Amino acid sequence: MPEPLSAQNTNVNVSLLAVLTAALVLAAISRRFGLPTPLVLVVAGLAAAAIPGLPPIEMDPDLVLFVILPPLLYTTALESSYVNLRKNMRAVSSLAVLLPLVTTVAVGFVAFYAVPELPLAGAMVLGAIVAPPDAVSATAIGRRLGLPRNIMTLLGGESLLNDATALTAYRVAIAAAIGLGATVADGLKIFALAAIGGVLVGFVIGKLVNIIRCKLDDPLSESAIGLVVPFFAYLLAEEIHGSGVIAVVVAGLMLGHRSVHAGYATRLQDDAVWKAVQLLLESFAFLLIGLQLPKVVEGLRGLSFATILLSSIAVLATVIVVRIVFVFAFAYMRPPGQRPSARGVFVVAWAGMRGVVSLAMAFAVPLTTITGEPLPGHPHIVFLTFVVVVGTLLLHGLTLPWVIRVLGVQSDDERKDALAEAAAQDKAARAAADRLEELLDDNDGIEDTNVRSRAAEILRHWNTRRRNAAWERLGRSDEDAGESPMAAFRNLRLEMLEKEREVFIAERDAGNIDDEVLRTVLRGLDLEEATMNQADR
Repeated sequence: MPEPLSAQNTNVNVSLLAVLTAALVLAAISRRFGLPTPLVLVVAGLAAAAIPGLPPIEMDPDLVLFVILPPLLYTTALESSYVNLRKNMRAVSSLAVLLPLVTTVAVGFVAFYAVPELPLAGAMVLGAIVAPPDAVSATAIGRRLGLPRNIMTLLGGESLLNDATALTAYRVAIAAAIGLGATVADGLKIFALAAIGGVLVGFVIGKLVNIIRCKLDDPLSESAIGLVVPFFAYLLAEEIHGSGVIAVVVAGLMLGHRSVHAGYATRLQDDAVWKAVQLLLESFAFLLIGLQLPKVVEGLRGLSFATILLSSIAVLATVIVVRIVFVFAFAYMRPPGQRPSARGVFVVAWAGMRGVVSLAMAFAVPLTTITGEPLPGHPHIVFLTFVVVVGTLLLHGLTLPWVIRVLGVQSDDERKDALAEAAAQDKAARAAADRLEELLDDNDGIEDTNVRSRAAEILRHWNTRRRNAAWERLGRSDEDAGESPMAAFRNLRLEMLEKEREVFIAERDAGNIDDEVLRTVLRGLDLEEATMNQADR
């Protein structure tokens, strides 16, 4: 007797909750020991999927495309530099637009000849599915190993926009595969409408949300509004046949660029909220990839081993080689004086890991054509997508840190940033000092000149300390022995803050102050500690 529908829904919800919990635990462990989190989660998912008797956990394409993808794109856009993206727009556009289209065509023809059961339209569907790299893993590794900022900008910019290109190509290929018919002109029309619609929706939403948040002056409400922005932008753009990806990216870039004008509480809260959301969704997505193994294997029944092996090698090799050739060819089309180093170009070319969006697109491929007949080659599309996703994650993910170290692609941005920060801090401190003297010349508001003088003296010392701190950090190396004056000040103050916490907690435990009072006081101490740690980072 089949299970009631409510029982089935309960089982699904429990399974998803179990996956989410396991993903967070594994992510926390891998982060604690400095392991590559995406790889740990994928391998763990593959291992768990092989356990006999484990209930299957199938990926819902709508869950990925409408729930996981928008906030991940949004967080990446918020953290991206609009200025750097604009400077590198030519290179980013080539990686995010041209490369996915070239990959779609190349993989499509290779798969068409390697898999007799796969028609050309179905092969192009596969090409579009495996075209967009997921740069989450690459940027995480690059940030940890200190890749130069220009490389990080290229990888981040590519990950923001390549999904839009691939999803548009996917729509056109699906239409041709199921018999609706699609020409090159149709594809260009769909792409233009998607791009224009996505940009317009993202711009309007970004503008409106920025105006609303500026008027509110309420950090909690502002953060709450920010949480719904990616979903609203994505759904609205898709509703008008625009690109939801582009809409989310444009809105995120606009709001991220304008966040410097928000209040400090909003910035602190947004940063904490979105980092937690990002960790949650990324962990869930990567573990979910590995858990799809049973469904993929099930679809292989009746397929010859020779076809499986040959097509897997051919498609995976094509995905890797096309990216390397394209990235090098495009880089060396520049004039000799503007060409990047070959080592940096290879790192970009080798950071081509595919992710959960590709699998979601594969599982969303219709099973039948418009005539009701089975879609030719459907099992091959799903299986080869899984091979490319897992293969690139493991191959590139395991070797990318080694490649970066061997090639010596290290960033000197840290020293440049420290110098620029010190100069800016010096300029800001001088402006603050001038403003203080202006206020002291104005006797309105404070009649007690002694109080005013004492307050001014404390502020002068505080301002001088902040002005000198950046230069002090710049002038010291990691090998310097001893404790700097700034470090001594910080360490002593942190010890004092810890003792203050102990006293306030003891007062609460003794019943002398309420929990609400304790939370208010602790928030002030926490903010001061965060300031101290940031000042001497």
